[in-house]
Amino acid sequence: MTRIAGRLGLVALTAVPVLVVGVFFVLPVAAMLERGLWVPAPGGGTTFSPGAVLDVLARPRTGRVLWFTVWTASVATVVAVVLGLPAAYVLHRLSFPGRAVVRAALLVPFVLPTVVVGLAVRQVIAPSGPLGFLDLDGTPVAIVAGLVFFNVAVVIRTVGVAWEGLDRRPGEAAAALGASPFTVLRTVTLPALRPAIVSAASVVFLFCATAFGVVLVLGGVRYSSVETEIYLLTADLLDLPAAAALSLVQMLAVVALLVVVGRLRAVPEQTVRRTVAAPTRPSRRDVPALACTGLTLGLVALPVLTLAISSVRHDGTWSLAYYRALSGSGEGLLQVSVADALMASLRIAVDATWMSLALGAIIAFVVTRQVRTRAVRRLRAVLDGFFMLPLGVSAVTLGFGFLIALDSPPLDLRASPLLVPIAQALVALPLVVRTLVPVLAGIDDRQRQAAASLGAGPLRTLATVDLAVVWRPLLAAAGFSFAVSLGEFGATSFIVRPAEPTLPVAIYRLLSHPGALNYGTAMAASVVLAITTAVVIGLVERLRVPGTGAW
Repeated sequence: MTRIAGRLGLVALTAVPVLVVGVFFVLPVAAMLERGLWVPAPGGGTTFSPGAVLDVLARPRTGRVLWFTVWTASVATVVAVVLGLPAAYVLHRLSFPGRAVVRAALLVPFVLPTVVVGLAVRQVIAPSGPLGFLDLDGTPVAIVAGLVFFNVAVVIRTVGVAWEGLDRRPGEAAAALGASPFTVLRTVTLPALRPAIVSAASVVFLFCATAFGVVLVLGGVRYSSVETEIYLLTADLLDLPAAAALSLVQMLAVVALLVVVGRLRAVPEQTVRRTVAAPTRPSRRDVPALACTGLTLGLVALPVLTLAISSVRHDGTWSLAYYRALSGSGEGLLQVSVADALMASLRIAVDATWMSLALGAIIAFVVTRQVRTRAVRRLRAVLDGFFMLPLGVSAVTLGFGFLIALDSPPLDLRASPLLVPIAQALVALPLVVRTLVPVLAGIDDRQRQAAASLGAGPLRTLATVDLAVVWRPLLAAAGFSFAVSLGEFGATSFIVRPAEPTLPVAIYRLLSHPGALNYGTAMAASVVLAITTAVVIGLVERLRVPGTGAW
């Protein structure tokens, strides 16, 4: 009887996130698909027309957009992997003063708002910037640089966590037999890390292909990716069927890539142990990796420092004029002050954090329960994939779906203040789940059985066994969710109310209108947002559990 009650409780618990994801993700995406596949009929109503998607794909501009998206994402992925691998080794296998600070600094760009990333890179390559002599402003190279800046942390984090738990003994045995350090790396280490490297590269390609703010700021009207093209078709041209068709193509491609990534994650890594070896002090052979890590740190720090310096330069002199302008509305462009937009972002991020944390904790608990039957294991795998679906659809597509799906009773939520936090929570949800699942999966189920045999009920067992292990990752997940929500721009740009813009939306509105004051205020607001994000990520790194936390 107790076992039946426990199973019923687990089913009821599973129903909560399934319902939320179904209503606020599946329904909007289904509405988007409907707009792409059902077109207006001559006599009224709509008719099923899958050829409409082919018509959109046949457009010459669509072909250029698709090709631009593929090649920029591919090049950025290769560069991010090349820069990230040495840094992953240095920051997760070596011990040196300031390692935690460097690791947090390299992680900050990933959670910065994409609009801020675009603005920071633009300041570096602008004619007055430190790299202005390269004449890269407004070129595809600038976009690739922005994508690398944003995503190199994914490689460092994902591969670094795997490297952190790698058994040293096979490499030491090869070295004892006379293998050079390069031979050990090529024949022992890289084969063991191949699943993590390929998985990281796949995720980076996914993020690059669905990048929005970086391409929007650095590409302008000359260069457009699939993501920015959807935004242009929706917000400027009002061509909703074409936007929906392009979203459908993007979603199918991204979901296919996620399936590949999921299979790569399932590859067993026999040389990875659950116990994490203590980092060692650098030796002479580590100098190339240390030098490459220093170069990566410099490339990451340069845009942020340039942005910070530019924000305190006004008419050729040092000034805080742009920061004082944060109390204004940017020459009347905004209905509220930039400072009010920051406060709105903080409030919304708090709501999005508790939403994503509550859902993510339930999902992680459900998908890591020990099961004995094959059917239940398959069902759990299906649920795990279902809950990861928000990662497979871009934020722009999600925001677009919100507009067309939640506009009529009983789900007329476009005027609800909870709509933006819900959208941001869905964007952050996969990150929360991937932070908690490895920790919960690593708990020995015999501990729970022992607690139950001593008379502890399900809640007492949860508190004494699971919560004792997961509280630090839970706080770290909350920090990640807060940082991601604070900088979310893609979905928010569609559904935020003009009277309550978030800070990333306010920054983009300032950038999209000429004027030195608008541009300077946007820089000052970006610095404030970057500092806030850096503080949050610094706290998250202090809560990190070694050997876990890969995306």
